[in-house]
Amino acid sequence: MTIWYALCEALPIEMLQWDFMKNALLALLLMAPLFGILSTMIVTGHMSFFSDALGHSAFTGIAIGSLFGIAAPTWAAVLFSVVFALLFSYIRRGSNHASDTLIGVFSSAAVALGILVATMGGGSFTKYNKYLIGDVLSITPSEIGLLALTLAAVLVFWCLYANRLTLTAVHPQLASSRGIPVNLSQTLFTVAIAVVVTLSISSMGLLILNSLLVLPGAASRNLARNQKQYHLFSVLFALVSGILGLAVSYCFGCSAGAAISLILTALFALTYFFRGRSA
Repeated sequence: MTIWYALCEALPIEMLQWDFMKNALLALLLMAPLFGILSTMIVTGHMSFFSDALGHSAFTGIAIGSLFGIAAPTWAAVLFSVVFALLFSYIRRGSNHASDTLIGVFSSAAVALGILVATMGGGSFTKYNKYLIGDVLSITPSEIGLLALTLAAVLVFWCLYANRLTLTAVHPQLASSRGIPVNLSQTLFTVAIAVVVTLSISSMGLLILNSLLVLPGAASRNLARNQKQYHLFSVLFALVSGILGLAVSYCFGCSAGAAISLILTALFALTYFFRGRSA
């Protein structure tokens, strides 16, 4: 962190004179590639609502962790989200229901359980507001370290499974016929989403986190002509919106997560316009 602070102080940017802004910028530079990479597969695999359901399960894990007095409820949220993802993958394999139906069931159950636990014994729900809105400006160096480790793990996973995941999402039967372990690939991907969502929820906020996992890939899909461009544009859009969103948050005193989401929405609209003109 010392090197990062020194680098930020060397830049003639007013907002980087504050340590919390330096932390927030570094966190966004780590989260943006995570959102950009995962977004491509979430969009390709039609899993947009699943990432939203995982956010609800993460909130439930935090509420359960707080109920049992766990000092760092984020770990309880990670555990609960991973179990949620594994259970969903297991039931989806053995069910004849459509994925969106099962996602609706799991999401509803997670929301209800989270609210029940959070308000048990007449408890106040307001202490969980920070997880609904998010505050990247309050992120700590230890949380940034976790994001860095998660990014490294996701990059390794992506290098090993990117092509398999794409084929699995587009044509699972063909993937299976070529010897690709479809169930394992899908399970590992859902676990990766669960971990990223859980670690980002306190910074970005549950209410808009899903948009950050969908919009980069959706905007990229408007312009990309091949897989390489698809991933590259998605990461680039996430990075640009993250930096601009933090600047908007600093200038206007608003939520960084909401600003990032709106910038991504504008990028989607812009890329859609150019896609329409080139069609």
